[in-house]
Amino acid sequence: MTCQPNRRRPGLRALLLLAAAWSALADARPPAAPVRDVVDTYHGVAVHDPYRDLEDLKNPATQAWMAAQGAWASQTLAAIDGRDALAARIAELTQSGGDAIGEMVRVRGGRVFYLKRPEGSSQFKLMVRDGLGGAERVLVDPEAIARRHGGVPHAINYMMPSWDGQRVAYGLSAAGSEDAWLHVIETATARERIRPVPRVQEALVHWTPDSRALTYNQLRRLPPSADPTEFYLDSMVYLQRLGQARPQPIFGRLLRHDLGIDRLDVAGVQFQAGSRFMVARTTDTTVPEGRIFVAPLSDLGRPRARWRALVTAADQVTDLALDGDQLYLRSRQGAPNGRWLVLDLARGDTLAEARTAVAEPAQGVLQRLLPRPDGLVVTVSQGFTQQLMRVGPDGRVGAPLTPGLSGYHEAVADLGRAPDIWLRTSEWTAPPRILRTQADGPPLDTGLQPVRLPKGAPALVAREVLVPSHDGVPVPLAIVHRAGLAMDGQRPTLLEGYASYGSSIEAHYSRRALAWLEKGGVLAFVNARGSGAFGDAWHRAGFKTTKANTWKDGIAAAKYLIAQGITRPAKLAVNGGSAGGIFVGRASTEAPELFAAAVYEVGSLDTVRAEFTANGITNISEFGTVKDPAEFKALLEMSTYHQIRDGVAYPAVLLIHGMNDPRVEVWNSSKTAARLQAANPNGKPVLLRLDAQAGHGIGSTANQFDQQVADMFSFLWWQMGEVTGPTLR
Repeated sequence: MTCQPNRRRPGLRALLLLAAAWSALADARPPAAPVRDVVDTYHGVAVHDPYRDLEDLKNPATQAWMAAQGAWASQTLAAIDGRDALAARIAELTQSGGDAIGEMVRVRGGRVFYLKRPEGSSQFKLMVRDGLGGAERVLVDPEAIARRHGGVPHAINYMMPSWDGQRVAYGLSAAGSEDAWLHVIETATARERIRPVPRVQEALVHWTPDSRALTYNQLRRLPPSADPTEFYLDSMVYLQRLGQARPQPIFGRLLRHDLGIDRLDVAGVQFQAGSRFMVARTTDTTVPEGRIFVAPLSDLGRPRARWRALVTAADQVTDLALDGDQLYLRSRQGAPNGRWLVLDLARGDTLAEARTAVAEPAQGVLQRLLPRPDGLVVTVSQGFTQQLMRVGPDGRVGAPLTPGLSGYHEAVADLGRAPDIWLRTSEWTAPPRILRTQADGPPLDTGLQPVRLPKGAPALVAREVLVPSHDGVPVPLAIVHRAGLAMDGQRPTLLEGYASYGSSIEAHYSRRALAWLEKGGVLAFVNARGSGAFGDAWHRAGFKTTKANTWKDGIAAAKYLIAQGITRPAKLAVNGGSAGGIFVGRASTEAPELFAAAVYEVGSLDTVRAEFTANGITNISEFGTVKDPAEFKALLEMSTYHQIRDGVAYPAVLLIHGMNDPRVEVWNSSKTAARLQAANPNGKPVLLRLDAQAGHGIGSTANQFDQQVADMFSFLWWQMGEVTGPTLR
């Protein structure tokens, strides 16, 4: 899902003051939201929206209501037995498992840049070291920045070093907003090289091969009165040469009307060391298909660069890799699980003249391609796993680079194309590692992220199964629990799903989740249709008008967990976040009898109104538009808010949202909370947990996540009867 900049939330101080006042009213339920039903008619269907007023976050009445709801949720969660002890245990698990390593990029000469949250720290820092034996240095410390700004959390959204490693560009945002400012610093001194640039939201930052300039995509500056849907439109790519005060616009619709660029196209202009060409790629930031243009590198900065159109969205090209004069393109046209094509740019090849470089694999989904000095390497995914594979001289996927290793493996970005490949491992039952390949023999551990179990962590087991869905289609489900745990039908079980954009849940080890597992809980993950577990066809089977398969697959997984004697409805909960709000919201409203509780995290819950928001307009390509009769019908069906019915015994619901969320407007949660509370006022609790210093989760500190997970697990155990909680009037 795309990054949308933060729009300042007026009245936030008033909201916090009201929350403080409300917290004094112990055990009092918050007031019901006032109803002013707005009726929209689409294709002859009247759609009721009784809480439309909650979309107006400037309205004092809305602020007061949200303050009361947030305060009531906070005091209720705090009163659950053992909640504080659980929070302390989660913090211990988070901090005692060693350092956490995030994004990593290698450059020529062995220098490596990475994001690292040292043990005991709360936020990722930008680090650099010269080779594995070199001492690491902190370049940017967001915690120190936060202290200089009144404690407001800051986070690094992205980073990209220059080819020679002498400089690094990064994006910095505050309070979970993802409203990133672009910075460029010298590696040796951390000295700023350019004036920070606002509104650089996407990680579309690319250095020229000589490391003396970079390109970036910047959103327009809009007046406060602008329609929200204008936010992403007509962005521009700029070239910033070091030593020059002003950047130069080089690519965008407002600059080149002759190229047929759409208003929603968000572009990046990228380069490759040793290539005589530059490539511009545009997408709507949601689907990978878009336009691709190529021009001679010598045209960079010229008023009329000779851009040649190579690809449109109809060509179904989803990725690219530039290698000298060769341009590799991943296409799903005629190959649902992907194939890689190659064009000779010096010869002026068109897409029609492309030859197949890597054929569609017999099994799995072909993903990223890495041109190497000794040949091509690709990643192939299936279900919850991904492997790095060599490509044979015949263009077919060959042997894995890491034979005998299971789980999800991802290559570390390498701008210098060193002779060895670094890869990150991710498994259900073991902490991640960073390995490096060697010419002969098994991969070696780099030591950058040594295996270290958190204090008291239990041994885990995992199994992956295929579960028949409502229409008989087998759906992948992973089940993780403590070793030796008896499956007696009484296990507190949490089922999680996402299933949008073709993105899949991969095998992973979560330190915080150990707090659930060590108490005898079970975690289950489903890659429902809408994910990319089995390629593009799997994605399209949970997409727009077929989206219902997403939550029906989740319901099938829940029934399987019950039928297998793992749990029962009184001990089963369901969870989903962001676009996974559709999964959790509709599973828990269509089959409420299966669940004791549900957690909606920053969920997309009102899909009918989504396209009238800044980020929602970019998601039309994934979920549909109300302007199309068939897609409107599907949007109404997938909208949790509109599917809530009066008098239904829904499970207990915890809605979690950050007030600065730039991707899913916070009113998705507030409107849904109001509707659930009104539908069954004497039913199970519906809590709206709000964080004024958070957004969509990206940029939140370790402590914010620790507290959120403690609230979530406490809430679920309370509703499953594992612990006692407050008596609500």
